[in-house]
Amino acid sequence: MAEAEPSNNSVVAEPRLVICVGDIHGYITKLQNLWSNLESQFDPQHFNAATIIFLGDYCDRGPDAKKVLDFLINLPSKYPNQKHVFLSGNHDFAFAAFVGVLPEPQNGVSFKEGWKKYEESEDREGWYKGEGYENMHLQGRRWAGHIKARFNTIKGTEYQGSIYDAGPTFASYGVPHGSSDLMKAVPDDHKRFLADMVWIHEEDDVCIEDEEGIRHCKLIAVHAGLEKAKNVGEQLRFLKAKETHLPKIEGLSGRKNVWDIPEELTEKPTIVVSGHHGKLHIEGLRLIIDEGGGFENKPVAAIVLPSMKLVRDTDNLTK
Repeated sequence: MAEAEPSNNSVVAEPRLVICVGDIHGYITKLQNLWSNLESQFDPQHFNAATIIFLGDYCDRGPDAKKVLDFLINLPSKYPNQKHVFLSGNHDFAFAAFVGVLPEPQNGVSFKEGWKKYEESEDREGWYKGEGYENMHLQGRRWAGHIKARFNTIKGTEYQGSIYDAGPTFASYGVPHGSSDLMKAVPDDHKRFLADMVWIHEEDDVCIEDEEGIRHCKLIAVHAGLEKAKNVGEQLRFLKAKETHLPKIEGLSGRKNVWDIPEELTEKPTIVVSGHHGKLHIEGLRLIIDEGGGFENKPVAAIVLPSMKLVRDTDNLTK
């Protein structure tokens, strides 16, 4: 009997690319250079079918927030076979709050109720009191406010208008920092982008390559992280629902409390990937990709799965 020809079905497909892009913070040239570097590294067939997860913080600090949003909004039409995920960062949440595109709280409580917990900071942070402030989410008021301090001693930089360094974002739309004119200056497609951002994203089967070989994992992407001490299922439901009654969303703006992977996620290998922290931190399946932190002289980075390869806007990459 003749030996059967090998079936084409036996060929193992390459794991799909999942690319997680760190905080951009208004630096359009860094974003363009990073994108070019990513595109140069992969066969077009694989790159054009990749899942690209942007980890949030598209605005503030850098000078070109408007151009960054234009770039991101145009990606789906330029790369129709890619999957694009746009997470909200805490800066983007606050921008959305100011221009009035956050969903109303589902429990019927007004945004104004959220001011009370932090009202002792109102004077120091110079919360926005202009047109439309009466029922604005706390973070929108902080974002457009005028902070009294000139210098951020933690970051070693001067504040740019507000606690969020939102001055350059206002300028990118051609209006002075703290002006209600921004509400009209932001185009409708930018408002839709801000309204549609997700707070959390899950992928069920993502490959990662490490010392154990290729592993199949679940992936959870969220701007700051998940609170270690809280039930993961409850956090996921809250973040998916984009519930806005709280004045601060820990998954978007937490620090030490969201640094580690919650223990219950270790039962099934789960990658947790975030930006936000102003650091590049890779420890096991916890990936924090924010090498730039909004600083002009630091790179914007992305991590590519399954290879765990880091790509930066500053890399000089050629095919």
